[in-house]
Amino acid sequence: MAGRVVWVNGPIVVGAGPAGLSVAACLRERGVPSVLLERADCIASLWKRRTYDRLRLHLPKQFCELPGMPFPEGYPEYPDRRQFVGYLEAYAARAGVAPRFNQSVTSARYDGAAGLWRVRAEDVSGGGGGGSGEVTEYIGRWLVVATGENAERVVPEIDGADAFDGPVSHVAEYKSGAPYRGKRVLVVGCGNSGMEVCLDLCDHNALPSMVARDSVSTQSNDHACMHIA
Repeated sequence: MAGRVVWVNGPIVVGAGPAGLSVAACLRERGVPSVLLERADCIASLWKRRTYDRLRLHLPKQFCELPGMPFPEGYPEYPDRRQFVGYLEAYAARAGVAPRFNQSVTSARYDGAAGLWRVRAEDVSGGGGGGSGEVTEYIGRWLVVATGENAERVVPEIDGADAFDGPVSHVAEYKSGAPYRGKRVLVVGCGNSGMEVCLDLCDHNALPSMVARDSVSTQSNDHACMHIA
C-alpha cells in the first residue's frame, strides 16, 4: 500500500532530463499544472554523472535547444557536457520547473474504470533504493514518460567474458582514457560513444581496438581491458 496518495491536477511527468524539463516548462507556460518526478537528486543526472569528460553534443546547438530558450551566444557550435548541464539548469530555473527529486517510479497503471493513471514512486532520498523508502501514489489523468533511451545500462552476454582476466565496464562508468594509458582496450560498439571513447583512449596513449556486429570491425588479441559501449 502507498504511504500517501497525491492527486495531480494535470500531467504526471517522469524524468527530469531535457525532454521532461521541456514538457514541464511548456505546460507551465500555458498555465497547465504538472508534477515532475525524478529518481535522482538533480536534473539531467545522466549528463552529470554517467557521461565521459570529453562528451559534446553530437548535433549543432541550434538543433538541441529546448523550447523558448536558445543557447547563450558565447557557446560553441557543439557545447560540451558542462556547458549543456549549465544550460539545462538555467532553463529549469527560468521556467520555474521544480522536480520532485528522489522519486523512483516503480509502476504506472491506467485505471480504465476511473479514467486515471496511478503512478507509484518510492522515496530513495536515503540513497539505498532497496525498498525501504516511503511510497507515494500519484493519481492524474495524463502520464508523460520522459526517461530517455539511454537511462539504463545494456550489457550484452558475450561468450567467454566471465573468463576474461581484465576489467569489463560499461560506457556509463567511463570518464577518461587516463587510467588506460599504455593498455590494450577492446571497445564493443561503433556508435557515437564507441567512436568517441576510442578517440579519447588514443589521446591518452592507450591502445584501443573496436569490434562491431556489422561489416566494419577491428580487434586485436591479448587485451588487458574490455570496455562495452
